[in-house]
Amino acid sequence: MAIIEQLLEEKGIKLQQVPTPVAQYVPAKTVGNVVYTSGCDCRIDGVLMYTGKVGKDLTTEQGYEAARQVMINIISVLKEHLGDLDRIKQVVKMLAFVNSADGYTHQPYVINGASDLLVEVFGEKGRHARSAISANELPFDTPVEIELIVEIEPS
Repeated sequence: MAIIEQLLEEKGIKLQQVPTPVAQYVPAKTVGNVVYTSGCDCRIDGVLMYTGKVGKDLTTEQGYEAARQVMINIISVLKEHLGDLDRIKQVVKMLAFVNSADGYTHQPYVINGASDLLVEVFGEKGRHARSAISANELPFDTPVEIELIVEIEPS
């Protein structure tokens, strides 16, 4: 078993089945040695774990949990796309959106749920640049949407 997959198993992190895109896009695209993922949400077995706006319908802590699940889903996309998560050389950049109530300004704390998981799973290779942006609405009323850019080892 691959090292990253074994680590996920030891931590009790269950990868998800990658859903079929709902529009005209692909879940991930490789250009050279860089993989770009499409935006992912916080679905577990096809159902959003939370809906609504952080700061109104959800607490910062619930937003953190949602962001963590989004990252599990992105890792699932990368596993399906690459076949082997050990090919990930480093996480380069995260672009994250938080469905935020008016006046809510703690987006970085929400997105730490995703960032913390990347470091937990990939160690120093998981440290990344990122943006945590407020959105007044997100598709399907998901509280968090994230896309990721990773550098990979050649196959």
